[in-house]
Amino acid sequence: MSAADGERSGPWLNASVVGFGVASLLSDLGHEAATAALPALLATFGAAPAILGIIEGVSDGIVAFAKLGGGHVANRWHWRKPICVGGYLVTGLSTGLFALVASWPQLLVARSIGWLARGFRGPSRDAMLADSVPESGVGRAFGFHRAMDTIGAVLGPLVASVLVAAVSLDSVFVFSLVPGVLSAVALFVLVRRQRTTTYTPKSFTKSLAALPPSFRRFLGAVFAFGMGDFARTLLILRATELMTPELGVGAGAAFAMGLFAWHNVVAALAAFPIGRLADRTEPRTLLQWGYALGAVTALFAAFVPASIGALVGLFAIAGLTIAFEDTLESTVTARLVPKELRGSGYGALAATNGVGDLVSSALVGILWTLRGPEVAFACAAVACAVGAWLVRER
Repeated sequence: MSAADGERSGPWLNASVVGFGVASLLSDLGHEAATAALPALLATFGAAPAILGIIEGVSDGIVAFAKLGGGHVANRWHWRKPICVGGYLVTGLSTGLFALVASWPQLLVARSIGWLARGFRGPSRDAMLADSVPESGVGRAFGFHRAMDTIGAVLGPLVASVLVAAVSLDSVFVFSLVPGVLSAVALFVLVRRQRTTTYTPKSFTKSLAALPPSFRRFLGAVFAFGMGDFARTLLILRATELMTPELGVGAGAAFAMGLFAWHNVVAALAAFPIGRLADRTEPRTLLQWGYALGAVTALFAAFVPASIGALVGLFAIAGLTIAFEDTLESTVTARLVPKELRGSGYGALAATNGVGDLVSSALVGILWTLRGPEVAFACAAVACAVGAWLVRER
């Protein structure tokens, strides 16, 4: 390998890290505003909780398989930046389509288009981010990125709640177009495309087969946790149903969107300190505690009372779980997978997460409809606890 292919030197906070952070902030501002308004949009169609679970599950499944394919493509360094720019652009445009849908199947199609692009771009982004910093700064780089990403996720639900109350539900989806398009522009301008390896990519199957055994064992724990890692829109729906009798339909929905913003505030504040700590200690140990918090989140959601204080606490724990999960899974992958296979590694990680999320979101939504939220979230808690145990054992 040439000098450029070895250990990078210099500060971890560089133009590319900032560029990815700004792009993710803008992208999340747009699509999280749309996501926060999703339960309210489905309510206008008279859709049951099972429909929300199916939409989120199918979307997560599409992301999973898109990231698996995107991971293979991401092993080719010269394709990474164009894929990222195009992926951010298509995701932003797709959320604007929500304003035009007239039924939940149309919503599923629009959501799937956006999540397909979101999934395909993910491994290229993560591989570029990991390769743009010294090995000793990977945790901080991912922590910074997750913090910026989550700041956008904080602002999105806040904007959505204001627009729903002051203008209309459709205005949220029209608004989401603007930051979605700007995210692609920011990435194109700020992120530097840099050759990081002279490696000739293997075929799709050979790249996956070449992933280290330790990483494949790690994916087993990720999958187990993912089986209980339901979409946060189900938490928004839970809060909406609990507070509607007291606040009314409109105010209850707006309050639930505000809770989602609070969830993202906690995640944003926690992401960088967690990444910094991961650079100084064993990230898999930290991830075990994050997965355990996921089990607490699901169990709390099962039996949370219709209380503002209890719901604030629930969404705070859920936000902390996301910060641990997103920051540390990416950091562990960078530690376990060699640079020349990082595209496939991040693709396999995302696919594993996506398949688990597909099952979890759909199952929680169906069990909620058939047996009630207590049974649905309690089952998710068991899966998260198994994931925490496997991370410790493996």
